[in-house]
Amino acid sequence: MARPTDPFDIEVTPELIVRAYRAGIFPMAEDAADEDLFWVSPEMRGIMPLDGFHASKSLRKAMRKSGWDIRVDSDWDGIIEGCATVGEDRSTTWINGTIRAVYGELFRRGVAHTVEVWDGVDLVGGLYGLAIGGAFFGESMFHRRTDASKMAMAHLVERLNVGGFQLLDTQFVTPHLASLGGIEIPRADYEDKLAQALAVTGNWGALNEPA
Repeated sequence: MARPTDPFDIEVTPELIVRAYRAGIFPMAEDAADEDLFWVSPEMRGIMPLDGFHASKSLRKAMRKSGWDIRVDSDWDGIIEGCATVGEDRSTTWINGTIRAVYGELFRRGVAHTVEVWDGVDLVGGLYGLAIGGAFFGESMFHRRTDASKMAMAHLVERLNVGGFQLLDTQFVTPHLASLGGIEIPRADYEDKLAQALAVTGNWGALNEPA
């Protein structure tokens, strides 16, 4: 189970967020209307093994035939709004105003990143998270078309592998993530993997660099 603490009675800054992730802790809110955050370190931590991503035959076929474009870091506002919108894939959201503001600043600083799936001018799915050292901390994903979030995750895994990242943290494992290869590991094992990943520097942009 998660191990929440009481909300910190201190200013939540980008620097505090980065320190928390480096310590294996991440923030959440009770709901979008609650401006307070609490801090979580699950007993069992969700990760996506970078050598264990599973793309089904149907997903591979959809990726070949959809004609959708994958972009990164081009529409922060669109991604955060998609992830924070209640819909068929979620009945509530923990993305409150504090998270929007602080993670928006982390995006401007090049720490937070997005993977976006576009159908023409329409943003149909995507995800966001933080790249710190050789770890990527996935925060949230959404889809407005079938398989769009799975395509975003497939691209993310490819980008992280090319960039030399060692850890993709998903916080928890949903059935959606489990179908793609996500697993749970004990907190102690996660902390070992985190320490190893933070000892290296991943290159988020390596996939876009000339061969």
